[in-house]
Amino acid sequence: MTRRSIMFTPGDRPEMMRTAPDSGADVVVFDLEDAVAPARTDEAREAVRDLLTDDSFDPDCEVCVRINAAAADWEADLAALTAESTSIRLDSIMYPKAASPADVRSLASAVDESWPILALVESARGILRAEELAAVDAVDALVFGSEDLAVDLGATTTPSLSEVAYARQRIVVASAAHDVAAIDTLVTDFTDDEQLERAAETAVQYGFDGKLAIHPSQVPIINDAFTPDEDEREWARAVLDATDEADAADRGVYEVDGEMIDAPLIAKAERIVERAEAADVRD
Repeated sequence: MTRRSIMFTPGDRPEMMRTAPDSGADVVVFDLEDAVAPARTDEAREAVRDLLTDDSFDPDCEVCVRINAAAADWEADLAALTAESTSIRLDSIMYPKAASPADVRSLASAVDESWPILALVESARGILRAEELAAVDAVDALVFGSEDLAVDLGATTTPSLSEVAYARQRIVVASAAHDVAAIDTLVTDFTDDEQLERAAETAVQYGFDGKLAIHPSQVPIINDAFTPDEDEREWARAVLDATDEADAADRGVYEVDGEMIDAPLIAKAERIVERAEAADVRD
């Protein structure tokens, strides 16, 4: 499964939700939380349920719903989504404001392992407990939310996000330690392609697996950033071919294009190939 691009769509906009998969996003998230005014929550729940139970809606991407954070609210969200239905086109749940592993486990028990959880970490408490959150069995990804975190910290962020670099890195480290995906925060100005390109490039350098989007125009830029380019794929294939040859000849030391190859570089090459295959890129 690849999660290069994860695009939010308001849950009270049926027409936008139905066309969201056309954006090319790897994951579409129908939002019952921040994108919906509180007075329209019931309407959004009904709209999301109607779409997810429509047999004609079967997109070739992961379908996720961002529920509300408070237990009483997410219980109502889940009850509405599953009401009068034995079949629902839903692949995962995004849990916002994740800060307590116990709360995540409570949600996991409620969905009975039906859907993996993408834990959105967007507070100081959540960042400090990122490793514990990633360790919860039902959690399949940690998602970094810089906007709410900045408010919690009283910070003013710049496009570089240097002000929350520690938190950003902590998400990646916790995710890697527990073998779950790490998803980077969004760029709110969807008209600034250059800023998004820089932010996505930095996210790749940090080790994130994907990035949030709030507009279809952001999806191709994000997908491109998280898809290994031709030069990377060529290098990775050369490394793995040389590794196979070295193994067959029982050689422990070898080089590719003047670069001595060791275990970390082999792992890097394998990761590039895995990402390319997940993105359905073939040489």
